[in-house]
Amino acid sequence: MPQKTPKPPTTLRVATFNVSMDASNYIAVEDLQTEGNKALPKALADGHSQIQAIAEIIQHTRPDILVLNEFDYLPDENVVATFQENYLAVSQNGEAPIDYPYHYYAPVNTGRPSPFDLNRDGTASGTGDDAWGYGNYPGQYGMLVLSRFPINKEESRTFQYFLWRDLPGALQPLVPNTYEPWFSPAAWAEMPLSSKSHWDVVAEVNGFDLHLLVSHPTPPVFDGEENRNGRRNFDEIRFWKEYIGRASTDFIYDDQGRRGGLGDEQRFVILGDLNASIESDDNLPGAIEQLLENPLIQGEFVPISAGGAEHTPDNPLAEQHTASWRKRADYALPSAYGIKIIDGGVFWPTPSSPKAQLMDGREASSDHRLVWIDIQLQ
Repeated sequence: MPQKTPKPPTTLRVATFNVSMDASNYIAVEDLQTEGNKALPKALADGHSQIQAIAEIIQHTRPDILVLNEFDYLPDENVVATFQENYLAVSQNGEAPIDYPYHYYAPVNTGRPSPFDLNRDGTASGTGDDAWGYGNYPGQYGMLVLSRFPINKEESRTFQYFLWRDLPGALQPLVPNTYEPWFSPAAWAEMPLSSKSHWDVVAEVNGFDLHLLVSHPTPPVFDGEENRNGRRNFDEIRFWKEYIGRASTDFIYDDQGRRGGLGDEQRFVILGDLNASIESDDNLPGAIEQLLENPLIQGEFVPISAGGAEHTPDNPLAEQHTASWRKRADYALPSAYGIKIIDGGVFWPTPSSPKAQLMDGREASSDHRLVWIDIQLQ
């Protein structure tokens, strides 16, 4: 893609935040399949305190570009506009309102029914483990990008339908202690790589194209010895390694019919809850290291917080944690090319600090923390 003539270096704050705004935070588990797609619209209409807290955190940290994970994809319910108009544009607990004139919002695989028995329990239910990405209703655990800068939707790409089998060396799950594939041949032929989606969203930042590489890989748990989720998590992360890489990317195709990866000398930030940590025994070995140790990525910079450090004082890596369950799971990883890191952090107040009450679990705000980096595009 030809680069526009850049203006002088420009600085902005980019952030990612798993906001826990899916139905499981608002209604009972037994109602998710039948009422799930109504839960977020109702919570938004009711002025739910958890959503107010999410807005307060966003207003306090004030990212210029923000990725939200677990924001349900419900385009017919006007949830994006309602969130912006009734929450972000309204002062929360004394914080200044914030406006994002541009957004990107697209379908995901979570809750999208498959016709197959993907979990091999004898029933093809089409939901839960038998959806193309785990979900109780279409759009659960969706994604949203909010931006102060214009988004070039024509140049942006989605990879919702990129097939897992088309990733070279795909880690196809096997039935434990056999060489038999876990998924039937028919299911494997249609299985998407992405449990939600992979997006390359192009933000136009004062003459610079900034590629926001957005995803939310499946947690590497909630399965069995076949480790189908752990293998998928590894390959979902590996997609970005291949996408930005210097080897041939002709195997990559997007939902718009275009082939190839990102190309050389492009500015990007990999953003999202990647459900992987250097501390986790649940991930396949090396899962997140595929990015953190990649020479094309500035993986050596680690956002930290005092709140995380106090949350698990006996863990020397606790200041890096981005989730209440004591792992670094959420990432904002900028390219080595064309970007200088100025600062960064994790919004996690200590128990004695203002806004500490916002850290009291998913019911208060989220079990994840907002991660931000200040970068200069050069």
